[in-house]
Order: sequence, then structure tokens, then C-alpha cells
Amino acid sequence: MREQVREEPKILAAAERQMRAWAKSNESAMSVDDSIAVEARLKPFVAISREAGAGGSPVGRIVGEMLGWEVLDRDIIDRVAQRYKLSRPLLEMVDETQANWAFDILGTWLDPKLIPHEKYVIHLSHVVLAAACQASAVYVGRGVQFLLPKDRGLSVRIIASEAYRALRIAQRENLTQKQAKLKMHDVDNGRRAFVHRFFHHNIDDPHLYDLVLNVERLGLTETAECIVAAFQR
Repeated sequence: MREQVREEPKILAAAERQMRAWAKSNESAMSVDDSIAVEARLKPFVAISREAGAGGSPVGRIVGEMLGWEVLDRDIIDRVAQRYKLSRPLLEMVDETQANWAFDILGTWLDPKLIPHEKYVIHLSHVVLAAACQASAVYVGRGVQFLLPKDRGLSVRIIASEAYRALRIAQRENLTQKQAKLKMHDVDNGRRAFVHRFFHHNIDDPHLYDLVLNVERLGLTETAECIVAAFQR
């Protein structure tokens, strides 16, 4: 791949310009959608960011049940796939994963069916805005807190020790402790890179959140209760 890059710098530069032009045109369209009128219709929300294995998804489901709200976690990928008639497995390849130019530029040239990260994030933002205009919801992951107005919702980070998280992953996916730790770090790194590249924030920065809760100490239900209580206040 590196040899090919050295031999074809003009082709790569053209591809990069094309990708940026495509993203810019879509960002313009999104700015129209995300007008003042649309923003006024956005409903209250809870956005949950989570460390891998900390239980963000089950906490989100409990919060949704307590508030009587829909919970949008991995099923938001289904919404993107349905709205834009895209392959869900291909969307999963770019969902909260570490982006790289070889995949986003060369990969999509070699296989037009592949979806670049930029395209996914733009589609994701449209789907989130549409959902937020319809009803209040609990959003799990995918940097949703950076797509919606901070004063409309509660932003939460769910954390736990590495040992606790690796054990949960090992039990849930029938992995060894070593395998679970490797997967945990891989997922965390993907989420960290995803948020940094597209939202320009450090996902581990506690100042980004209204609440940072240690689920290992509180438990799933108690963590959810803290979130609901904080939102209601």
C-alpha cells in the first residue's frame, strides 16, 4: 500500500479533495436542516457516553424505562441504514471505530459499497436530529451529546475499573480475560478516536459531562436512578 501511495500521489490528492468537497456539500445541507426553527423543536434528552464493558447499554435501557422514553443505542445504525438504504454490516465497520485515510479514500474507490466515516457521521447527525425533533430519548454513545444543544439534555459518562469491565466482557462474550482486555482496549480506542476526529473532544475528559458515575460502585439500577434524579432536577 505504501509503495502505491508513493507512485500515485496525484491520485490520492485528488481523492482527498473529492472527499472533502463531498463532506463540505453535505455539511451545508445539514446546516440548513439544523436551522433555528429545527433547534426550537428539539426535545429533552439524556446522552450516555461509556467505557467499554461498563454497562452503558443496560443503564441506558433502565433509564429509558424509568422515564418512559425510547432508547437509541445500536439500533440507531438501523435507522441510518433504512433512511439512506445502506448496508448495516458496512455501517458497523465505521460505527465508533478508528478512521484511516486508506479505508475512507482508497477503500471506497476500490469498493463503492464501502461507507467512509465522514459520510456515516453526516448521516448519523441527520438521523439524530430527526429523532430529537420527534420525541425525548436516551442516546447511548456515538457522540450524540455533541450533536444536540447542551442546555436541552443531560450528558453522562459511565465508568468502571478495567478489571470489572474485562470481566463483564469475558462473561458476556465467552472470552478469556486476556481476550476480553484486548477487545476492551480496542473498543475504547475506537470510540476515543471517533469522538476526537469528528467532534474534536477527548472522550475521557470529565469536564464534558454533567455526571460521571462509577457503575462498579453503584450498580446498574442505582446508576440509572442517579441519572433520572439528576435529569428531573
